[in-house]
Amino acid sequence: MEIEKNPIEISTVARANKLKPNTLEKQYKNVLSDYGQFKLSQARQIEKEAFVFPENFGEDMAIDETGLINGELYTILINKEAKGKKGSLAAIIKGTKSSIITREITETVGFKKLVGIKEITLDLSNSMDWAVREIAPNGIHTYDRFHVQQVVSDAVQSLRINLRWKAIEEENQAILKAKELKVEFSPKIFSNGDSRKQLLARSRYFLFKPSNKWTDTQRQRAKILFKEYPELLEAYNLSMYFRNCYEYENKKYRFEEWIEKVESTRLSEMKVAAQTIKRHLGGIINYFHNRATNAAIESFHSKIKLFRQRIRGIVDKAFFFFRIIQYFA
Repeated sequence: MEIEKNPIEISTVARANKLKPNTLEKQYKNVLSDYGQFKLSQARQIEKEAFVFPENFGEDMAIDETGLINGELYTILINKEAKGKKGSLAAIIKGTKSSIITREITETVGFKKLVGIKEITLDLSNSMDWAVREIAPNGIHTYDRFHVQQVVSDAVQSLRINLRWKAIEEENQAILKAKELKVEFSPKIFSNGDSRKQLLARSRYFLFKPSNKWTDTQRQRAKILFKEYPELLEAYNLSMYFRNCYEYENKKYRFEEWIEKVESTRLSEMKVAAQTIKRHLGGIINYFHNRATNAAIESFHSKIKLFRQRIRGIVDKAFFFFRIIQYFA
C-alpha cells in the first residue's frame, strides 16, 4: 500500500467529512485497511513482538534501542540509504537481549544479505556490540561519535553532581550547627550572586560547551567554579581534549594519549570513562572510515515518537505495529 509523503491524520479526514474520528478510525482498522490480513499472516511476529524485513537490509545500517510502548525497550535496525522513508525499517524487536535479536534476524535474513552489510553504526551498549557481530559479520562496526562523547561528558557531570551533594551536606550541617548556637545561618554568596550549591547546580550547561561558546554570565560563573573546584577544571579540560581527538589525523595516538592523561589523575569518574573508551577503542576509531554516526536512527526514533503522539497513545499494540510497518517497512 503506497503512503503519501505527508500523511494526513485520520481525525483531520474525519472532521472534513463530518464524521467522528473514532468512527473513521474503526472503519479504517476493520474494513478499509489490510489489518485483518496482517494479523493472520504475522501472528507469530505479533505474539513475539519481533518483525524483520529482509528486503530492507542494505550496505549501510544502524541499530539502536528506544522506549516505545509503556517504557518497554525495543531494538530497531534501519537501512540508512532509505533516509527515514518507506523501506528504512529493517527490524523492530522487543527487548535488548543480543541472543534474541540475533536469532530473529539470522533466522529470517539470508546469510548473503548479512555479509553484504558494509558498515553498521551503534552505541556503546554491550548487548548491541554482541548482536552486530552476528548481524554484520563482515561490516565495519562503528561506535556513534556522540554517544562516545556523552560518556566523557557524563563523567564530568557526575563529578559536578557529587560535589554538589557534598556542598548540600555541608550546608545542612552548618544550618544544624547554627541552630545549636542559636544564630542565624548565612550561606557564602559569591560575586555573581550564587551560593555554593547554586554555583554547582547552575554550571551544568556550560560544562558541555567549549569555552569560546560561553556567554559572559557563564564565563563569570566558570571563573568562580574552577577557582573553588580545580578538579572540575581538570575534568572539563580533559573532556574538551577528548572532543578534539576527533579532529586530529593521528587518531589512535590521540585517543591513547587522552587515556594516559586521565589515568595519571585522581579523578575516579574520568577514569571510569577512560576505561570504557579504552575497551571500545577499535569501534571508536572506525568512525574515521566514513565519519558515520547514528544520527539517522535518532531521527527515525523521533518520527516514531511523533507518530505515537499523533495517534494519542497505543491501545492496540498489533495495530500500532501494523501502521508503523505500513509507513516505514
